[in-house]
Amino acid sequence: MQVTETLVEGLKREFKVVVPAQELDQRLNTKLTELKDEVRIKGFRPGKVPVSHLRRLFGKSAMAEIVQNMISEVARDTISGRGERAAMQPDFELPEDEKQADQVLAGQADLTYTMRYEILPKVELQDFKGIEVERPVAEVKDEEVDTELQKLAEVTRSFTPKDGKAEAGDRVSASYIGRIDGEPFPGGTDENAQIRLGTTQLIPGFAEQLDGVASGEERTVNVKFPDDYGAKQLAGKEASFEVKVKEVASADPVTLDDETAKRLGVESLDKLRDLVRQQLRSQLDTASRMKLKRQLLDRLDEMHKMDLPPKMVDQEFDNIWKQITGELEQSGKTFEGEGTTEEKAREEYRKIAERRVRLGLVLSEIGERNRIDVTEEEVQRGLQAQLRQFPGQEKALVDYYRRNPEALASIRAPIFEEKVVDFLLELVKVTEKPVSREELLREDEDDKLV
Repeated sequence: MQVTETLVEGLKREFKVVVPAQELDQRLNTKLTELKDEVRIKGFRPGKVPVSHLRRLFGKSAMAEIVQNMISEVARDTISGRGERAAMQPDFELPEDEKQADQVLAGQADLTYTMRYEILPKVELQDFKGIEVERPVAEVKDEEVDTELQKLAEVTRSFTPKDGKAEAGDRVSASYIGRIDGEPFPGGTDENAQIRLGTTQLIPGFAEQLDGVASGEERTVNVKFPDDYGAKQLAGKEASFEVKVKEVASADPVTLDDETAKRLGVESLDKLRDLVRQQLRSQLDTASRMKLKRQLLDRLDEMHKMDLPPKMVDQEFDNIWKQITGELEQSGKTFEGEGTTEEKAREEYRKIAERRVRLGLVLSEIGERNRIDVTEEEVQRGLQAQLRQFPGQEKALVDYYRRNPEALASIRAPIFEEKVVDFLLELVKVTEKPVSREELLREDEDDKLV
């Protein structure tokens, strides 16, 4: 076997590999000899099938397996022997000529192919102990807790049926059928709609046209779906709804007491207040962590410059671009409508892809040098958290991860990243910066870089 280096360009490597037909034939004979004791063929006693007969029956398929294994073996040995780390799986350019391929599989021609791969760059870690970052912190105010309690109390508000006409604040119970161009459309029918007048819970203009209805009344409501409506097939279209009012009810006063808390599944108002405060605190802590982490990653990105494996960047960009274009298509928006062009957007998201790959390499190097690892227990906790996001689909997801162990990397990777970030935050200088709740929760344009 001969492996000849044909290209060394930056992180790119290319080799010409030649495996003599004689070597392939020797491997085939060995495999067929082993197979002789395993197969059962009518007319032959166990273990007595001639290798020549096995070659006629299984030679081509066995040689295909040998070639596949040899290609993988050559790649592994070449990369390991050179002390390199491949950024991704190597690419192989095999003979395209069908006649030549058949000759190789028949053991009558040398196997000649090209192997290409990109290596991971050497990461020269800088002294990150000199990094300084600010942790933005905001306090949970009593009035913010009160506001959230009022919202929760509103959810439990009761209504009393009335005989008069509906007005702002009343609840209208109704059924309706929506039509576009005279035809019913998916999602346009509801037998038990609860519509609160004076709110924007439905299509703009819908609730307003029910002002003054009475129980038992029928009314036609004409609306136009917003141009940016979530369901793209309905965006910008005019629709007509035939509404049948079942009941009009007035809102009872909102109360904030132990009974309100119990209706929400909590034993007392004090307990509910504590829970709300904890939730608000958790929300602020999460936002603070994200902004602190972004500052840390910004510093690491500025400090480390290196060549990046093009295929890794391409793959990261493709993932980002697929997500962005999918979101635009779903919302019915365009790049022009967002104040940019596709060309500029591509440039922007390629930079983001490069940043993510660069930071991934830096964090990986830090984790490796400091023996930071993700335990199986942590992966399982991450998997359980993932399952909780898809109630009713737990079994399907577990089966998916069981069949695709590599998919667990999508769970392991963010856990590893957070552990490395925690490690770094213990070493860098962190000072606290008091900010308002609004400032802390404001989503900056750069948040997508995290």
